[in-house]
Formats: sequence, C-alpha cells, structure tokens
Amino acid sequence: MLTITTASASASISPPTTPNLQLINRRHLLLLTSLSLSSFSVSDSVATARGLLQMPPPRLTNRYFLVRAGESQYESLGIINTNPVAKTSVDSGLSDKGKKQTLKSALELKAMGACERNCWIWPSITQRAYQAAEIIAAVNGVSRSYIVPEYSFLDARGLGAYEGKELEAISQVYESDSISSTIKPPPIDDGTPNESVADVFVRVTQLMSILETQYSEDTVIIVSPDSDNLTILQAGLVGLDLRRHSELSFGPGEVRYVDPSSIPTYKQPASAVYKCLNPPNCN
Repeated sequence: MLTITTASASASISPPTTPNLQLINRRHLLLLTSLSLSSFSVSDSVATARGLLQMPPPRLTNRYFLVRAGESQYESLGIINTNPVAKTSVDSGLSDKGKKQTLKSALELKAMGACERNCWIWPSITQRAYQAAEIIAAVNGVSRSYIVPEYSFLDARGLGAYEGKELEAISQVYESDSISSTIKPPPIDDGTPNESVADVFVRVTQLMSILETQYSEDTVIIVSPDSDNLTILQAGLVGLDLRRHSELSFGPGEVRYVDPSSIPTYKQPASAVYKCLNPPNCN
C-alpha cells in the first residue's frame, strides 16, 4: 500500500455510533487501508478536468512531504481564522511558538534528506505557510526560486459561520464530516467560504494533478496552513473513507513523508468502514 511515515507523532449533527468498533490510533489507520487499482475511481462530478489525477493514484511520479505550518497568531489566541481575505496579513503569520515548530520541521526534513538532491517547496500563499516555506528553504539550503507559492488550492479550509469562534468548535465540524463528506459548515456573509470535505478534496486533487504533470521524479514539499488540506489529501491518496480524515490530524509543524514507490495490488480492507469506492462520495 502507499506508505506514509510520520516525522513526529451546515448543521451540527451527532454522528452515529458504530458498535464493537474500537478507537484506533490514527497512526495505524494507514495499515488498515489499501488501494483499489480496479474498482476505485474519481467521481464523474470531480473528474471533469482532463488529466485529473485519479484518487487513489495507481502511481505517483514524484516523492512528497506533507507539512503543516507551525502555530499561527490566531491559533495562539485560540481563534478560528479561515477567511482568505486576510490570508496574507501579518496577523495570519506564525506565532513565536509557530516559528519554533517550523524550525523543528525544517530540521526534520533535513534529517530525512528531503532536499539532498534539491526539492520544490509548494506553500499556500497564506502568510504562515509561506513563512514556513522560507524557514524550510533556509535550513535546507534551497534557493528561494524553488519556492512556488500556491494561490488557492492550498487555502485553509473555509469554515463559514465558525469563523472567529474558539478552536474547540472545530470538533462540531468534524462531527458533520463523519456523517457525510458533502456537509458544509453553516454559511456566513463576511467572505469566508463554507467548504465541505468534498470541496477540499477537489482542490487538493487539482493540486496533485498539477504537480504530477509539472514534475517527474522530483521531490515536492507541500506546506499547508491547516490540517484539513493534508488529512483530506492523505485520505484520498491511501483510499481511506474521507469521512474519517480528521483521525489523520496533523499537529502544527508536523511532517509526513509519502512514499510513492510501494503501491501494491488492492487487498480487501478489514472493515468496510475504511473503504472509499468512489471518492469523494464515500457514503
């Protein structure tokens, strides 16, 4: 299966309970999921663009590292901030703690040999993600010309009416996510998008399609301002039910390596809970 290793460790609806299902550490979820090279496919509504990468992919031509930027100024205050209007403002930048977390990420990437043969760094244009990319480049001896800012596909997931609320409120979003990948957070009129898991899945699939087309046998470091971009992407890459994406949560400054060289033939998952036969439609 596609292996991933870690360098560290609309409406509010209560999700249905699943009997006899023990809580599983998110680090082990990937051991219970696998790829279907025959029956898995991208839905017709998503695969409208010619050349769009199939999820889960039959193969990847590059090697990828996924990095969540360190803690932001807003996160240090315990506030949800996903409005793209403010994404390049100083207030959306790294906190002092976030800078230390990102420095640790950069050193972990160096220890993993991420940029030994050079690498491309693709951060969101969001202030904290771009700052993280600059720190990663400096520590790993990468020229700034190899930093490629992404202007929309890596925006933090828009959480609609949860904008400005306490960070703990995100758990309500994840409750809805666990029911359906198409449930959106309640809307708001301040310009903040209200994105479902399926919406984000389309964005990150488009991003991967670009990277797989533009590069070949290169190393790409994807730097996201939030966890959801990365967990939804990771779930799509390994064929995990997208409703379970939050169980793969990235902490601030966390790094994970995606190994594209070990994608075996499909093996039936131990439980149908883990399958997603037609992402993002995993219902």
